[in-house]
Amino acid sequence: MSDVEKSFKVVLLGEGCVGKTSIVLRYIQNTFNDKHLMTQHAGFFQKNINIAGKRVQLTIWDTAGQERFHALGPIYYRGSQGALVVYDITDNDSFVKAKNWIKELKTMLGNDISLCIIGNKADLEKSRVIPLAEAESYAKSVGAIHYSTSAKLNKGVEDLFLDLTKRMLANMNSSNNSTISTSSNTSQATNRSERIPIVPDNAEPSRTTCCN
Repeated sequence: MSDVEKSFKVVLLGEGCVGKTSIVLRYIQNTFNDKHLMTQHAGFFQKNINIAGKRVQLTIWDTAGQERFHALGPIYYRGSQGALVVYDITDNDSFVKAKNWIKELKTMLGNDISLCIIGNKADLEKSRVIPLAEAESYAKSVGAIHYSTSAKLNKGVEDLFLDLTKRMLANMNSSNNSTISTSSNTSQATNRSERIPIVPDNAEPSRTTCCN
């Protein structure tokens, strides 16, 4: 019998090429592929962690960002306790689309979800077009927390998922009129990933990745 005490569903949303798959692969497998990976449809990963003496299982759904798959979004984020909405700090359109995802999540799930807005590709800071202050202000306005990450440099990814898990635990216990301390030491347990259909693009190997 599994000794997992709590289980949470987390969904990754955002346009194609913002680095959603790169973020989750960095977190689950500590790997980074310097080629463009295009997620087809969706798949999920699982990871068990220990927080405040509790065994917590995360099921992380990675969704396709192409417009033709957008209508399938509700199928994947229904029942989620956490959502990571990712944009590329060098691409203004991806930030606009991230706001659309947030509106949709709010409409479907209300406030019963822990929201994170992720500015990915922090390694490309010199090419940033979305001011950090603007992104943080928007996140605050919708009840989300903004994070800066670089899957390529493994910057901010571990902290992102750890903080999200603590927030989901706190929200769950708050709804049950109880409290939880989230300051205990944390250690990684086991990882598992389901097959997720990702295909490299046909660009030359030397081409710069779009999914840092």
